[in-house]
Amino acid sequence: MKHISAMHAREMKKGSAELLILSLVELRARHGYEIGKLIEQKSGGAIVFSAAALYPLLYRLENRGWIQGRWVEQAGQRRRRCYRLTAGGRRMLGEQRSAWRAFATAINRIAGTEQVPRVRLG
Repeated sequence: MKHISAMHAREMKKGSAELLILSLVELRARHGYEIGKLIEQKSGGAIVFSAAALYPLLYRLENRGWIQGRWVEQAGQRRRRCYRLTAGGRRMLGEQRSAWRAFATAINRIAGTEQVPRVRLG
């Protein structure tokens, strides 16, 4: 995957961070480290959140009532805070997905980056 400049990546991350986090806890609860690693993995390394950036976002989403965290302890491992999507978070995720889709479509139209479907004849 093509890498994005640090300046552009920072600005783009600010606008998409909540959407990314809410999307990853939609299907099951995840802890912060796992969320960060999944973002990095699924983006092909193009998006990376430091712990200093990720955990304040998780706390903010929790304070807004969009995710709920609980401490989980497992034998032989340190205690972790796992986050799950709340009903309010599910509504917000739907709103953010719609807004992101409309925004991305508009940017693609203006920038000329839309995928043009190829039609095979014969």
